[in-house]
Amino acid sequence: MRTLRDVKVGETATVVKLHGEGATKRRIMDMGLTKGVEVSVRKVAPLGDPVELTVRGYELSLRKADAEMVEVE
Repeated sequence: MRTLRDVKVGETATVVKLHGEGATKRRIMDMGLTKGVEVSVRKVAPLGDPVELTVRGYELSLRKADAEMVEVE
C-alpha cells in the first residue's frame, strides 16, 4: 500500500482510498482529498512535516500523520 507520505516532491498521484474514521476522515475529505482526485506534491518541510500539496488547483499543507491515511496509486 502506497500512501501520500511516500510520494516524492514533483510527483503526481491519484487518491484510491481514505483510511481513518469519523472526524479525521471527514476533515481530510473536506480539504478536497477524495477518491479519484489527482494530487501533486510541491514540497516537504525540512523535518518532513508538513507536506505541501496541490489539490484541485489550490495549495494544501498536510501533516505526515494525515498523509499516511491517504492511499494513492
